[in-house]
Amino acid sequence: MSTTPATYRAPTPYDSPSTQIGPAGSPVRRGPRDDVPALTFTALVRVEFVKMFNTRSGFWLMASIAILSVLASGAVILFGGENAITYANFSAAVGMPIAILLPMLAILSVTSEWSQRTGLTTFTLVPHRGRVITGKALVTVSIGIVGILVAMGVGALGNLLGAAVHDIDPVWEFGFTDLLMVMLANVLGMLMGFTLGVVLRNSPAAIVGYFVYSLILPNVFGALAFYQESFADVWPWVDQFYNVTSLFERVPSDQEWVQLAVTTVIWMGVPLLVGLRFLFRSEIK
Repeated sequence: MSTTPATYRAPTPYDSPSTQIGPAGSPVRRGPRDDVPALTFTALVRVEFVKMFNTRSGFWLMASIAILSVLASGAVILFGGENAITYANFSAAVGMPIAILLPMLAILSVTSEWSQRTGLTTFTLVPHRGRVITGKALVTVSIGIVGILVAMGVGALGNLLGAAVHDIDPVWEFGFTDLLMVMLANVLGMLMGFTLGVVLRNSPAAIVGYFVYSLILPNVFGALAFYQESFADVWPWVDQFYNVTSLFERVPSDQEWVQLAVTTVIWMGVPLLVGLRFLFRSEIK
């Protein structure tokens, strides 16, 4: 009887996955890749939702929305006086922090893949980048809407508490339509942050870009409209931030809806398409 040990033969491309030879000469069964189910879009959205909270920055951004809403409501009660105890004032007070924080959350939802070097893992597990970006956008908008509702709820509680403290009847002149306009304004602000995140793919650059868009450019456009009367009529057609902030004050007219749509295409639609093109073609390292 021969005592020659079995020799190892490296697998060749002609070996089927279930008949490859192992080091001991015995066949090794390997399941085909088709047996591994693809990640569904629902599961992808769930993963992106978890990723929004499992980092310290994401968690504290969401927590700060509730914390600052409580602080803003408390400030209105303590320093506002009886005439300030209206739901409109409370909604304006809690609306300021969420209008700043929600776009930052949208930016980080995109740029975290590059700043934390998780993009290679994400786009390897889900090679369809369009699905990943769509999932991020859906989760971002959903969390933004929930955050707005939480902040508005805190404002409502603050209005009731303030009325009880000052022994007056609560004033609820802030209607459902006003709430819809506030939600639309904040969602558009989040989508602007999301667009900057897609275009720049760098957290500091995108955050600086958002503050330039929301603080510097409106002042520049306002100065041009003040000193150049001819620009005053053009201003609503080129400044998206001007149209978005008007949603906090009133329901737009037909012409103002068109102006909002035009500026949204200019400031968000076109840059987002360009940014997506570069994102799909860029090399992930």
